[in-house]
Amino acid sequence: MAGTLDFNPHEAPPQELKDVFKLWKGQLKPERDQNLNENVGNMLRLDSIPYHRLVENFNRFSSHSDDTNGTDIIKQVALNSSGSVYSSQNVPGLLILPSLLPPITQRTLLSHLLHRDLSNPNHKTNLHLHYDVNYPEQQASFFSADPNAVAFRAKTPAIHPPLTINAALEKKLRWTTLGGQYDWTNKVYPAEEPPSFPSDIAELLQNLFPDMVPEAAIVNLYSPGDTLSLHRDVSEEVDRGLVSVSLGCDAIFIIGLQDKTSRAIQHEVLRLRSGDAVYMSGEARFAWHGVPKIVPGTCPDYLSDWPGKDFPEWKNWMRNKRINLNVRQMRE
Repeated sequence: MAGTLDFNPHEAPPQELKDVFKLWKGQLKPERDQNLNENVGNMLRLDSIPYHRLVENFNRFSSHSDDTNGTDIIKQVALNSSGSVYSSQNVPGLLILPSLLPPITQRTLLSHLLHRDLSNPNHKTNLHLHYDVNYPEQQASFFSADPNAVAFRAKTPAIHPPLTINAALEKKLRWTTLGGQYDWTNKVYPAEEPPSFPSDIAELLQNLFPDMVPEAAIVNLYSPGDTLSLHRDVSEEVDRGLVSVSLGCDAIFIIGLQDKTSRAIQHEVLRLRSGDAVYMSGEARFAWHGVPKIVPGTCPDYLSDWPGKDFPEWKNWMRNKRINLNVRQMRE
């Protein structure tokens, strides 16, 4: 349990990791980026998730998508996902699963998160602190509404201007929560019963990572220039693994541990691409981690046109976006 391990959620990260973060926040350099691309290949390959399990899981999850059928899933798993699992010697318990989700599954997941779940008033966003949100009727997607419609009205108009849907989705919306609604100020989960976690996403992830029960998630939305500061996820009452899934543009991801006795730092710097998954378990579960950089222009073609031809006002919206789904179990 996080409480038993006595982590302070307000503790500052070690200076050495802050220096690494600052280094990678700057311009990518070809020679450094080349070494970064080799990082996963140099890690220890542990195993592979069985092919039939991947196909069954992805097919079940994407079965209601307009984009797919079972044959498509089989082809895409064969082409894109080896199911390979790699571990880090520097950060024990850190598992990397490159290209885990095939393109169709990525598109389906993105649509669930940003059409369905974002439009559910039970799932709060960073905008709710300062704005009253006018949701589309019958929980239709925000992407289906007039981009110029004012859907976010400030609770204190003298301080915050009203926001159109376009302004919110282009830059102002930074995160939304699913299931357990995290209190970012006090860094705790509220005691009351949380909203239901989306059952299809929970099933998808638990079939891949059976050691944890998806109960809470943070969906981060990034544009070039955005970062995620170094932090530790220590508010959960269990030490079950944490799952992170990347969609869209590449991101530089830093994760590190500090030895309690010597205070020495061991860390990894990874370039995460669309469809990659990271599983933080064991010592890595409470490691410092952050995102110093989003690499612009790296969204794969199969996602860059999302939300697609039925939403012409939002053409190219995803081209320079990264969406990260970060899922954890709150309690036993």
